[in-house]
Amino acid sequence: MRSICLSPKTISFLSSPRSSPSRHALPPTPLRTEFMVEQIVEKASSLIMKWNPETSAYANVTSLFYESRREAMQFIKCVNDLQKVMHLIVSEDSTHYRLVQAQNLMQIAMKRLQKEFYQILSMNRAHLDPESMSTRSSRTSRSSISDFEDDVLPDDDVRAASDSISEVEQVSSIAMADLKAIAECMNAAGYAKECVNVYKVVRKSIIDEGIYRLGVERISSSRINKMDWQALDMKINNWLEAVRVAMKTLFFGERFLCDHVFAVSESIRESCFSEISKEGATLLFGFPELVAKSKKPSSPEKMFRALGMYTAISENWVEIESIFSFESTSPVRTQALSSLIKLSESIYTMLSGFESSIQKHSSKALVPGGGVHSLTSNAMDYLSLLADYSNVLTDIISDWPPPEKSSLPESYFDSPDSDDPPAAAISTRFAWLVLVLLCKLDGKAKYYKDVSLSYLFLASNLQHVVFKVRTSNLQYLLGEDWIAKHEAKVGQFAASYERLAWNKVFSSLPENPTAEISPEEAKETFKRFNISFDEASRKQSVCVVADPKLRDEIKVSIGRKITPVYREFYEKHRSSVGGQSGAGVFVRYAPEDVENYLSNLFYGTVDSGSSATTSTTSSRQRHRA
Repeated sequence: MRSICLSPKTISFLSSPRSSPSRHALPPTPLRTEFMVEQIVEKASSLIMKWNPETSAYANVTSLFYESRREAMQFIKCVNDLQKVMHLIVSEDSTHYRLVQAQNLMQIAMKRLQKEFYQILSMNRAHLDPESMSTRSSRTSRSSISDFEDDVLPDDDVRAASDSISEVEQVSSIAMADLKAIAECMNAAGYAKECVNVYKVVRKSIIDEGIYRLGVERISSSRINKMDWQALDMKINNWLEAVRVAMKTLFFGERFLCDHVFAVSESIRESCFSEISKEGATLLFGFPELVAKSKKPSSPEKMFRALGMYTAISENWVEIESIFSFESTSPVRTQALSSLIKLSESIYTMLSGFESSIQKHSSKALVPGGGVHSLTSNAMDYLSLLADYSNVLTDIISDWPPPEKSSLPESYFDSPDSDDPPAAAISTRFAWLVLVLLCKLDGKAKYYKDVSLSYLFLASNLQHVVFKVRTSNLQYLLGEDWIAKHEAKVGQFAASYERLAWNKVFSSLPENPTAEISPEEAKETFKRFNISFDEASRKQSVCVVADPKLRDEIKVSIGRKITPVYREFYEKHRSSVGGQSGAGVFVRYAPEDVENYLSNLFYGTVDSGSSATTSTTSSRQRHRA
C-alpha cells in the first residue's frame, strides 16, 4: 500500500474556513474533531467508491468530468478534504483506525483522477492543440479561464460565463480548468509523478507529430553534402516555414498550456515542458548549423538562404529565450545560438569570397560598344539584394574587422566619426565592395584600344552602379553624398568620351558659322566636316549606352555642340559652293541628316556606311526640291 506524502505546505483541516465555519465560536474538542473526521471520510468514501472502476461497471466506462462537472468538482473537493483529514489524524494519532481507510480511498481517488487526466488530454487533442493554445494565450483574458476554475461552479454558470467566447474556446477553457484542478489535487496528495507521466506521454506525442508534419527530420551532415542544391534548397525553404509555425504556434502553445496546468509548481512545469519539447526544438534549430557547415560551394543562392535562416532565428530570439527559459531547456538556446554563429561565419566567408571573386576576375574580353559589363550587373544585383538584409549583416559584420581604412581614399568615408558604429561598419563594408568593383572596372577599361570607348565604358558601368544604388536599399547605406559624388563622376567620364570621340567634328566647324568667307573656304569647311563626321560616325556606330537617361544626356550634349553651328553654316554657305551638282559633291549632310544620325547613336545598331549613303541621298533630294 502506497503511503501518502504529507506536504508541510498543506493547510491543516481545522485551519480551513470551509471545513469549520464555526471554529471561531466553538474551539475544537476531541469529540467534535472525531465527528468531523468521521463525516469527511464517510462523504469521501461514498463519492470515491461510486467512481471506482474496479467495483463499478458504470464507473469503468463513464468519464466523471464529462458526465457531470459539478460532481467532478465535488469529487476533487472530497479528495482535498480527505487529504487534510489525513494530516490531522497523523498529527494527533497515527494509529487511528480511519487512517488506513483514508489511505485506501486516496489511492482509489488518485487512480480515478489519473484516468480522468488522461481522458481529458486524449479526448481534447483537437481543442488543446498548440495552435489553439497559442491563439488563446494571445487573445483570451485570464478571467475567462478562471471562471471555469471555481471548483464549485455549477454547469449552468459555466455556460453563462462562456457566452462571450466561441464554442471551441469554451471547450478548451473547460478542459484546461479541469486539467489544472486535477494536477493541483494530485500534486497536493503526493501523486504529482503519476500526473506528470501521463501529461508527458500524451503531449510529447503531439509535439513530435507537429515537428514531423512540419517536415523537420533528423539529418546528417554527410547526407546534406550529398544533396544537390535544388533538394537542399527545398529543405531550407521548408525549414523557414517550419520555424515560423513552431515558434508562433507549436512551442509557444505548449509552453502556455504547460504553465497553466502546472501553475502550482515551477519545477513540474520545467520538467514537463523540457521533456516534451527539448528534443524537437533542438532538432529544429540544429538544421541551419548543418547547412552552414556543409561543403556546398559558395553561391548567391546559398548566401541568401543562409541570410534567411539567420534572420528567422534572430527575429525569434526573444521568443526562444522566453519559451525555453528553463535551465533544463538551455540546450535549445545553445543550439539556436550555435546555428547563429555558424551561419554568421558562413555568411562572412561568402561575403569575403564575393570580394575575392571580383578582385580575381581576370577576363580580358571586351564588352562590345563599351556597354555594361556582366561583372557590373551581376555584382550590383548581388549587392542590392544583400542590402535588403542590412540589419542582419550589421550584426554579423560588427563582430568582424573592417577593411583597412588606409586602403580607401579618406574622402570615400561620408562619416568616419559616426555615433553609430554598427551602422558605420555596414556602410563602410558595402562602400568598400563597390569600390573594389569600380577599381576592377577601371582596370578592364584599359583593354580598349580606343581611349574614348574606355571612357564610355566607365560612364556606362558607373551609371549602372549608381542606378542600382539609388533604386535599392543601398541608397540608405551609402547615402546621398555618395550618390551625388558618383553621378558627378559619370558626367566626367561622359565628358571625356565626348571630347575624345567627337572633338574633330567640333573643331571642323568655324567658331563663327555666319562669318563671310570665300567659296573655297566654305568648300574646305564642308569637306573637313564630312571627313570628321564620317570617321566619328563609323567609330561610334557600335557604341552602346544602356541607361536611357545617360544615353539622352550624351546625345543632347553632342548635338548641342554640332547641330546649331552646322545648321547656321549650312544655311549661310550651301549656295556658295556651286550649283546642285556642286552642292551634292561638297555638302553631304543636311542639318536634318546630322540630327537623325545623332538620335540613333548608342544603340549599337547603326551602320555607318548605309547611314552616310542614306544621308547623302536625302540631302540631294532636298537640293533638287
